[in-house]
Amino acid sequence: MTSPTSQAPARRPTAADGFVVVDKPQGWTSHDVVGRMRRLAGTRKVGHAGTLDPMATGVLVLGIGRATKLLTYVVGADKDYDATIRLGVATTTDDAEGTVAAVAGPDAVGQVERAALEAAIAGLTGDILQVPTSVSAIKVDGKRAYARVRAGEEVALKARPVTVSRFEVLDVRTTTAVVPDGDLGDTYVEAPDDAPDAAAPDDGDRARPGIAPTAADPGDGPTREVPVVDVDVRVTVSSGTYVRALARDVGTALGTGGHLTALRRTRVGGYALAGARALEELEAQADADGTLATLPLADAARGTFPVRELDEAEVRALGYGQWVEPTGRADVVAALSPSGTLVALLEDTKRRGEALAKPVLVLAPAP
Repeated sequence: MTSPTSQAPARRPTAADGFVVVDKPQGWTSHDVVGRMRRLAGTRKVGHAGTLDPMATGVLVLGIGRATKLLTYVVGADKDYDATIRLGVATTTDDAEGTVAAVAGPDAVGQVERAALEAAIAGLTGDILQVPTSVSAIKVDGKRAYARVRAGEEVALKARPVTVSRFEVLDVRTTTAVVPDGDLGDTYVEAPDDAPDAAAPDDGDRARPGIAPTAADPGDGPTREVPVVDVDVRVTVSSGTYVRALARDVGTALGTGGHLTALRRTRVGGYALAGARALEELEAQADADGTLATLPLADAARGTFPVRELDEAEVRALGYGQWVEPTGRADVVAALSPSGTLVALLEDTKRRGEALAKPVLVLAPAP
């Protein structure tokens, strides 16, 4: 795998407007992927339809050129994930990248039964109110929640309505995890490499030199093994749902604490993992063909919206921004010309009492 910071070669020819569905690798941010795609597509006009955390892998839909205007509709689509929830350990971020905040006793973990697990999951299925993880991109008074947490602030986010339409248990395993064997309240301060060895902290001083251990990497200090239960799940959720928060809330309901150890997004709206390509595959294709291949605008629209076929008169009218006969649908509709070109996105409304479809976005304006 090429690293996100590899030096970029000369600019490529600009790719055609359209979507690229990427299978995001672990360790990359969504912004890293956008940066790589800008180089491969030969344009800075690249965006994505929904962030994936660095730990997560799977479907990341990117728009190139004019297709970026369609991304706002993809962001709101429901999503499928495969995930692993670890019961018995809670973390500050609700996933394995956070520091260990609490460890359940062996008795609490040992008493987790399938019936209780299924009941906890049932309580988190359907239309629910979810408190997002505090380390999120949600803005609090104009500042990202994660930035406030990293600055040492206490962040209390309000519960938000979300829909979990599927929450299915695939497998349950009893195992062990290695966690730091220190005071879970310790804080860590990263010192410069040339700094002198730090003195031992005074009594009551919980700041220690070094990088804080995480659930995934307990560090070089003292550790211990603790019993945990790993639960593989498959979920379908509405936009804005935090799967990390689902892991946290399952653990809370069972009295064990919980966090996410693996997350793979397998679908965003009409775009599934089967149609996603690895970055190496995309780079090889762009090298071989000279230009990055994209999913054309019309095909991207078909994967996102219901479609209305236009006649030539409607194509001309929409090209001038005029309204046309209604689609008969409550949602946004993609309008395609007889030749298959994406002309506009339509939305039904009323004008002077008459039902009509207005163009909310015109992609093929009249010359």
